[in-house]
Amino acid sequence: MPHSAARGLYVRVGALILVGLGLAVGFVLFLASGDLGRAGTTYETYIGESVQGLDVGSPVRYRGVAVGRVTEIGLTAAEYRRGDGLPFADVYQLVLVRFALDTARIGGMPRMEDAIRLGLRVRIASEGITGVRYLEVDYVADPERFPAYDVPWQPRDAYIPAMPSTVAQVTSAAEALVARLQRLDIEGLIANLAALTAELRGQLSGADLGRALAEAAAALAAAREAVQAADLPGTLAAAREAIREADLPGTLRAVREAARGVNEAAAAAEALAAGRDVRAAVANTARATEEMRAALARLPQAIAALEATVRAARVATADTQAELAPILRDLRAAAQNLRDTTELLRRSPSQALFGAPPPAPNPPDRR
Repeated sequence: MPHSAARGLYVRVGALILVGLGLAVGFVLFLASGDLGRAGTTYETYIGESVQGLDVGSPVRYRGVAVGRVTEIGLTAAEYRRGDGLPFADVYQLVLVRFALDTARIGGMPRMEDAIRLGLRVRIASEGITGVRYLEVDYVADPERFPAYDVPWQPRDAYIPAMPSTVAQVTSAAEALVARLQRLDIEGLIANLAALTAELRGQLSGADLGRALAEAAAALAAAREAVQAADLPGTLAAAREAIREADLPGTLRAVREAARGVNEAAAAAEALAAGRDVRAAVANTARATEEMRAALARLPQAIAALEATVRAARVATADTQAELAPILRDLRAAAQNLRDTTELLRRSPSQALFGAPPPAPNPPDRR
């Protein structure tokens, strides 16, 4: 091959390699620069655990659907400087993660304040068994369990609260359980169990336990014989028949009706007693009672006066009778004389007028 042809081939191969390298470097720079993430809205969150395995460019998923990319990972102490005189609070130990969400893929979302109130949270998750970590955005059932951090600065981008990952929650629960186990007196529990076991063993090996078991067996046998002799099925059948004949439901209904009637009568009596007429009658009765009491207090005086009047009337009557007796005798004599005079005038008016006796009557003829 001529020297000029070989040189041209080398130039073309070198140019092709350079172009490939340039395209690869541009693609890597494109992915690393977060241009894909800056196509959406940028948010930030603060994570209180290690973000090992989460890198810039890691996906952001909403229930498994990729909706954005992580654009920045840092520390809150470096991003938001602590002012002079401010204490080093726990919020300055958090990890700052900014990510961009493709709002076109998410669709309609409520206002960020409403979404956070409804439980919108961010957490670190892992992909299956590979362990590749990413950010997961989702709504939690109990928003009060994972409140937002109270930070002393104004977030540069829209803030979405974070919640611990599943691994962090399990680790925290395990640490709390281990701490509680460490506070337990394991040696004391073991000693108490050993003492209890020894005491039970001593009681089981003693003669009193055997005697107690024998007595208990005898008592059970006696109880079984008593139950068999008592004919419990027959007794229960007789009791059931007696209850059926007694018509307990009807009796209970009658008692219930009577109780209802008594309650109604009591209510009516209470209403009647609380009525205006009853109160007026009670007041009138009270006044009448007072008047009767006053009259009874005056009654002895009235009885004494009446007795004195009766005595005076009796004396006056006796005097009147004594005075009227002669007058009545005289009137009786005058009436008798008047009757005789009237009879005389009827038989012989001339004698009564002139005083001459009447002629004698002719004697009867006796022939």
